[in-house]
Amino acid sequence: MNIEVLVFYFFAAITIIAAIGVISVKNSVQAVLCLVLTFFSAAALWLLLEAEFLAITLILVYVGAVMVLFLFVVMMLDVDFAALRQGFVKHLPIGLLLGFGLFGAIYWVIRFEIFGSEKVPEPAKHEQGYSNVEELGRLLYGEYFYPFEIAGVILLVAIIAAISLTFRGRRERKGQSVREQHRVLKEERLKIVSMKSEPIKQGDDA
Repeated sequence: MNIEVLVFYFFAAITIIAAIGVISVKNSVQAVLCLVLTFFSAAALWLLLEAEFLAITLILVYVGAVMVLFLFVVMMLDVDFAALRQGFVKHLPIGLLLGFGLFGAIYWVIRFEIFGSEKVPEPAKHEQGYSNVEELGRLLYGEYFYPFEIAGVILLVAIIAAISLTFRGRRERKGQSVREQHRVLKEERLKIVSMKSEPIKQGDDA
């Protein structure tokens, strides 16, 4: 067993343990941190497959942006965990049954007889100097250029449609104008109004 296989099993074990921690820990902040660890270990598995671009994207996009946003949202929300745990024991047998059924289905699909080393051989190693980013760019902007551009146009149309559906017309909003504030004179800031005093009527001071 070479060092690459040991590194694979190490990060695969971390991925599984961290994923179990996401759904098993009681503290929601710790659950988010376990999910961050899951993404890091999954990125290491991508590196073993020589997919450097996908690994870096996973860390930058999900760990650096999405999970930080999730962490801030979870820390700011006042979640009532006691109310969430109500009925946990009641629905535990159904959850365990569905969980074992799901794992059984996954094992039946990816069992060794179908996805073993004899059926699916290990991918060939690339030569030194191979760039996953260069290869991905060649495929996207070369062989799959038109499908890639069509997908971009479809996403642009979807964004414009979403903005059009949620637009409710122009609204008059009051904003702060720093330039007008600097041009205000002293006489415009304070206005003294002269008012006549009224005599006190009998019974008002009682």
